[in-house]
Amino acid sequence: MREAPSHRQFFGDAERDFRLNADLVTELERKTGAGIGGLSRRMFAGEFKHQELLELVRLGLIGGGESPAVAASLVAVYAAPLPIMDLYALALPVIETVMFGHVQKEGVE
Repeated sequence: MREAPSHRQFFGDAERDFRLNADLVTELERKTGAGIGGLSRRMFAGEFKHQELLELVRLGLIGGGESPAVAASLVAVYAAPLPIMDLYALALPVIETVMFGHVQKEGVE
């Protein structure tokens, strides 16, 4: 079975991997109360909840190899205090990678 695609970006104090495998997608759906299709459509339309952004980042960190405790700590220290649009910019590539296998680049086909 193929491993879920990952996205690497600077977060907190280091470059980190973000990945959501099938089990973490299920957990994201449970935590947000939304299916991945509906959640991604709302995210792409900019219609999201703050907690959804935080869960995307937290679960993405776990999937990328961080322990749940470290992921929760990183989110509390670095993600939760961010202005909403900075947090959105952090979380959006995580959901893009789940849905498309890579981060969408504007103007690139």
